[in-house]
Amino acid sequence: MIDHLTVGVSDLARSRAFYFQALVPLGFSEIGPWREGAREIEFGLEEAADFAISTAYSTGAPVHVAFAADRREQVDAFYAAAIAAGGRDNGPPGLRPEYSDGYYGAFVLDPDGHNVEAVCHGEAGR
Repeated sequence: MIDHLTVGVSDLARSRAFYFQALVPLGFSEIGPWREGAREIEFGLEEAADFAISTAYSTGAPVHVAFAADRREQVDAFYAAAIAAGGRDNGPPGLRPEYSDGYYGAFVLDPDGHNVEAVCHGEAGR
């Protein structure tokens, strides 16, 4: 439904370091800038560079971005990596039955206060 998403950040190098470390457990890698001289960095799977951070957009109000995980262990690893990268806890890994049955997620605030989540749905990874 959504082709790609770019989130405004205040410090590209600081946010690059955070997302590079936090997204590895989910299978994402840094793809790089989409063109020479760009003020953004793309992350994703080689076939789908669909998430970017950019200083071309203001940070404004924080946004919430949820990344899909295949297994609960990936959610746990995302949380640990994001905290190690300087993220701030906004909800440790665990079941969130108030969202839906089998919803397992973790929430971390990035350097600009954006709420970044990894989520696994259903019985996956049990």
